[in-house]
Amino acid sequence: MAQPTNTQFAVGVHLLTLLAGDPGRWRDSQSLAVSPATNPAHVRRVLGRLRAAGLVRSQPGPHGGWMLTREAESIDLSQVWVALNHEDPVLGVHVPQPDCEVGQRVHRNLLALDRRARDAMLAELTRTTVADVLREDAVAPTAVGV
Repeated sequence: MAQPTNTQFAVGVHLLTLLAGDPGRWRDSQSLAVSPATNPAHVRRVLGRLRAAGLVRSQPGPHGGWMLTREAESIDLSQVWVALNHEDPVLGVHVPQPDCEVGQRVHRNLLALDRRARDAMLAELTRTTVADVLREDAVAPTAVGV
């Protein structure tokens, strides 16, 4: 199975669920890195972006760490996506040669498609919260094409 090149969203959701499962307790990046099988520096990088979006807070020092800023029920996954990916395209859109008319048309059309795909994805992610991800079978697959 092909692996995505950017797993920050999945790691971010994983970290937020770990923090949600232990509310009111500061968690350090070393202990948080174990479950998603990553390193503490990557955890700090991802959580730093989530902090900038107001989803987590941090406290330095030996008794510090990371904590959610609000209840897991009020953090939807679209907020996480936007915090970690901003306006990045969801499709792998390349930039064609400037003098290629066909390439420029393809590029414009793929960018428009990318925006629609991003909007649809964000609409779907809005329907799921961090608390939902913690619940057994809460994010059940839906039938496609039914």
